[in-house]
Amino acid sequence: MEIADAQPVPFPGFDALILDYPQLQAVMREHRYAAWRTALASVVGIYLITDTRDGRHYVGRADGAENVLQRWAAYSVNGHGGNVELRGLDPSSFRLSVLRVFDPATPTGQINAAESHYKHALDSRRHGLNRN
Repeated sequence: MEIADAQPVPFPGFDALILDYPQLQAVMREHRYAAWRTALASVVGIYLITDTRDGRHYVGRADGAENVLQRWAAYSVNGHGGNVELRGLDPSSFRLSVLRVFDPATPTGQINAAESHYKHALDSRRHGLNRN
């Protein structure tokens, strides 16, 4: 008898990616999610964090030198990733998803415009967790 590595978990694609907070932490540290980390490291984009306790949204972006993997890794460590409105909330009720992905060469202005669109569409400034 021997101990085998856990079977790799296939990446579901960006359109089907929804993670609760414990799943996010597993994706960041477990070998079986290596393909997920590779995929998340390959794109920049707009993501959504939903606080499932009250339904409030936080729309964020990963752009420039920071890819989605880097941004989400910060959330997996402390739950807030440096965002003021997320500090003090219990991240165990967070659900993360990707709204839109971009090639890393996409101009920052285009990504900022998409982020602004989603903040407006989801009303995350007035009824959510975005301050700006």
